[in-house]
Amino acid sequence: MHNRVDFTLAERVALVTGGATGIGLAAATALREFGATVYIGGRREDIGEESARRIGATYVHLDVTSSDSVDAAVRSVVQEHGRLDVSVHSAGARLNKPAEDTTDEEWRMVFDTNIDGVFRCCRAAGRVMLEAGGGSIINVASMSAHAVNRPQRQAAYNASKSAVIQYTKSLAGEWGDRNVRVNSISPGYTETAMTALSRAKPEMVDAWLSKTPLARFAKPEEIAGAVVYLASKASSFVTGSDIVVDGGYTVW
Repeated sequence: MHNRVDFTLAERVALVTGGATGIGLAAATALREFGATVYIGGRREDIGEESARRIGATYVHLDVTSSDSVDAAVRSVVQEHGRLDVSVHSAGARLNKPAEDTTDEEWRMVFDTNIDGVFRCCRAAGRVMLEAGGGSIINVASMSAHAVNRPQRQAAYNASKSAVIQYTKSLAGEWGDRNVRVNSISPGYTETAMTALSRAKPEMVDAWLSKTPLARFAKPEEIAGAVVYLASKASSFVTGSDIVVDGGYTVW
């Protein structure tokens, strides 16, 4: 008799950065629904506390641009539960601006959140998981790591998300023999606050959806399914992978 595919997350402790809104909140909600004890990490206490209350999670202050803040947040989770099994890194920043007009400060802002933040979170969570003998780290990249989106100009964002995928693969190679799995997901255009302004412009919607085979935007919960899979035993032989959830945008 074969063992069943196991998506349950009972007795797992999970941290989701950027978990108060958008894809991060959908991921935190899904992890909670499948049985995990969930912490939402973010800078805004008001939004974080409210989101955590709604889904039965706990808010912890976490600024991904600060190593001290990241380390303190992970420490507080471990002190309370003695473990950290799943760490999802969803905090992100976007810049839609021509490359020739992008300033040093704007470039650094995007990279400080999107890849440096992932580095800080992976390092803090990884240390805990390596000592414990296992865990699952899930980094949120983007389909923009695989394709150059049009018509917006976002070279800094695209480059930062490509770095997330390569860093994910590198960690998977280093930590696999110690049972710490590291994967990423690459969402497509999703109905979140981050895309709201662009989704209000018919010309943007037409451009985006004409290049998407499913011809619609994703709901945040449709991205969260990949997070549950990577967090659970169902993906126990998966590491160093990037799951693209883009409605087919990158097939053309």
